[in-house]
This record gives sequence, C-alpha cells and structure tokens, in this order.
Amino acid sequence: MEQYYHTNLYLNLLLLFISAVSLSFFAIFYKHKSQYYNHPNLPPGRPGIPYLGETLAFLTTGWIGRPEKFVTDRIREFSSSAFKTHIIGKPTVVLTGAEGNKFLFTNENKLVVVWWPDSVSKIFPFSETTSIHEESRRFRKFLPQFMKPEALQRYVGEMDEVARRHFASLWEDRDEVEVLPLTKKYTFWVACRLFVSLDDPARIAELGVPFDHVASGIFALPYDFPGTPFRRAIRASKFIREEYLMEIIRRRKEECDRNKMKAHQDILSYMLTATDDGGEHMSDIDIADKILGLLVGSHDTASATCTFVVKFLSELPDVYDRVYQGASPLSFIY
Repeated sequence: MEQYYHTNLYLNLLLLFISAVSLSFFAIFYKHKSQYYNHPNLPPGRPGIPYLGETLAFLTTGWIGRPEKFVTDRIREFSSSAFKTHIIGKPTVVLTGAEGNKFLFTNENKLVVVWWPDSVSKIFPFSETTSIHEESRRFRKFLPQFMKPEALQRYVGEMDEVARRHFASLWEDRDEVEVLPLTKKYTFWVACRLFVSLDDPARIAELGVPFDHVASGIFALPYDFPGTPFRRAIRASKFIREEYLMEIIRRRKEECDRNKMKAHQDILSYMLTATDDGGEHMSDIDIADKILGLLVGSHDTASATCTFVVKFLSELPDVYDRVYQGASPLSFIY
C-alpha cells in the first residue's frame, strides 16, 4: 500500500512538472507571437520560435551561399513583397522591390528612423553623448564635403594605382584565382587608403586579420560567450579602435600641429576638422568608431559588386572583349 502511495505521488509530481513546463512554453510562445505580431497593419509572416525567431533559417541561407533564399522563399510563400519575421533577436519587417526601397528612402525620419540592434551596437559602440539619430545627421552633414567632384577625381587616380598594385601582386601569372577573397583585399586596401591614408600592404594585411573577425561577427548569433564569433568581433573591434585607429588619429593630430594636415585629404582629415552646430569637434574615440563603421560598411558591398562584375564578364565573352579593348561605357547601352 505504501509503495502504491509513493508511486502515485511520483506520477502526480511528474504530471505537475510536465504541466508547468507546458504552460510555461505556451506562455512564452503566446507572448512572443502576440507582443509584436498581432497589429492589424503588419504584412503577413511568422515570428518563428521564441528568442531565436527565424535567425537560424536566416543565417543558414548565408552559410550555404544563398542569402537571398530566405527572402525569396517568404515572398513566394506569402505572395507579398513585404513580410514580417524575427531575426537576430528583434521583430523585423522586410520590404523588397522598387516600391519598398522608395518607401524607406523617402520616409526616413518621417515614418521610419535609423535603428541598429543591440548586438551591432556592442560591436560598434555609438557616442555616449548623442543618440544614433543625431550621429546619423552629423555624419550626413560632413560626408558631402568628402564627396566633392574635385575630391572624387583624385580618388579615381588613387583607386587605379591601388588596383594596378593589387593585380600585379595577387592576380598576375596565376592560372586560377578565387575572386571574392581577392576583391575583399582590394576594397579593404582602397578603403584604408581613402579613409586614413594607410598604404603599407604589410600594415593593411596585419589590420585585416582582426577586421575579418569584426566583419564575420556582425551577422553571427548575438551570444556573447567565449569562443563565439560574436565575442571575437567585439574584442577585435575594440582592438582595432584602440591599437590602430587611435594611434593613426594621434599621429595625424601631431602632423596637424606641425601644419602638415594639407598633406592628407582623406576622410579622417575631414573628421578632425568637422564641428557640430555648437562648434565642438568630435572626440578621438568617436572618430575611431566612425572610421571602423565606414571600413566595414564599404567592405562587403563593394567587394560583392566587384565579384559580380568579374562573374558576368566571364559569362559574357563578347562584353569582356569590348571591355578589354577599352570600349566606351556608352557603347554598352542597348
């Protein structure tokens, strides 16, 4: 009788535990789904599982080399050019096509505002004294000075020089090359040259090691544990800012004090001389943060474009021949 009593007690406790766990999971799923996704004006979509959402599916398509599959699959599934999801720890709405782009870029600071997830903010810490919206406004204020026509003319010559040296050292006399890694090296070299006048190949290669950790960690799972790509990205970001960029800024200021600032006309020079509405200069650490953000922002986009140019030229030999012969860009308008 006593054994029967204990058996029933254990079964009751087990059922109670299973019920509690089931109710907890139900509550989590319900909160996860209802907290962000029950608004009537949201496009179709799904939240995925709690906390992770659809992050794993999003990252998996990138790991297999088809990042667009995450988007195209959901456009086809929901028959909509916009859909809702939950990635990198945040509820997200994805807009695609010309109409989606037009909506975003014509409504900035009206219906939409610039936003970064907390994970990215850990890798690229923003100013402690101003908001991200203020930082964005200040950035756009002085960037046009860096993009003046006369400056762009000089950049073309510098980019051409870097391209010639890059091809001579890494492309020539090779039967086969892997294009994407090489274009990443090229665009990183160009960015270092134009942003901070860094032109030493050995120094650039040395800087490229921690930089690759930063670039890889941006879209990694945002778990700050030892050994994770996200933790490596945070540490590499701090290392680049403090060990490289702050030293470059210090030396540039010394040159400025000796009236040698005119020797450099890169974006760092503009940042050192730019002031806000109150006449205040940016702090050194703010400048380092922004330079690092520009290096990362200009890296994958430009290298991917260069890679696709090479890909299409290899697939279109008639176009390749005309490019090789120096045909005018206007002659390619059909």
